[in-house]
Amino acid sequence: MNELRLNKYISLCGVASRRGADELIKEGKVKINGKVVTEPGVSVTKKDVVTVEGKQIKEQHKKYVLFYKPAGYITTVKDPEGRKTIYDLLPEEFQSLKTAGRLDKDSTGLILLTNDGDLIQQFTHPKVHIPKIYRVAVQGKINDNHIMQLQKGLEIEPGKIAQAFVVPLEYRSGESALQVTLFQGYNRQIRRMMDMIDMPVVSLKRTAHGCLQLGNLKRGEHKILQKKEVDEIFKYLKGKERNAKKFSK
Repeated sequence: MNELRLNKYISLCGVASRRGADELIKEGKVKINGKVVTEPGVSVTKKDVVTVEGKQIKEQHKKYVLFYKPAGYITTVKDPEGRKTIYDLLPEEFQSLKTAGRLDKDSTGLILLTNDGDLIQQFTHPKVHIPKIYRVAVQGKINDNHIMQLQKGLEIEPGKIAQAFVVPLEYRSGESALQVTLFQGYNRQIRRMMDMIDMPVVSLKRTAHGCLQLGNLKRGEHKILQKKEVDEIFKYLKGKERNAKKFSK
């Protein structure tokens, strides 16, 4: 390894994104060769020993995994309440991977796991507007007024306007099947929005996140992404970032 900025090295080690690494450094949680460092711009080499919160870190081989989350599992590594987590279903080699976004306990579908902190930052940053697509079943028959309310936005918390773009798919046995697209990431956003229009969610499955598709994965299965597929993710993100900069001018 040639010289690298400390925040980039921390990111390559899978500890945090570069932005997250900057915070760890500023908080005095990072040491180089036993000395606390508080400047993110410091460089390190392969000869240096870097520790974060007392633990030595090393650059990791990047891993990118798609996982079909079943219902009944939460998306944290450990749960103080003892609930089942997705890591109970994943092999040992994936236990250190972090999720790019979450799904609540009762929801199913696509989750990307990786030790690439920068990719997680890009994939979840609200300014980049990465779409997340869901297949949702709700109680009742949705109408144009409901759809207009969801698209215009609902105040799910003081000062927080949540929007959803909805396409009706079918109505059967008192339930409406919908395709719902989000560009935001508020906690339990779809469920809270549907409750506000008196159409409680019966089931919710994420089918796509950006350029990633659930495809033929079955519940509880995972797929390791190959280089070509990872390259496609970065190509997609570059396009999204260009668009974000264009429209912010």
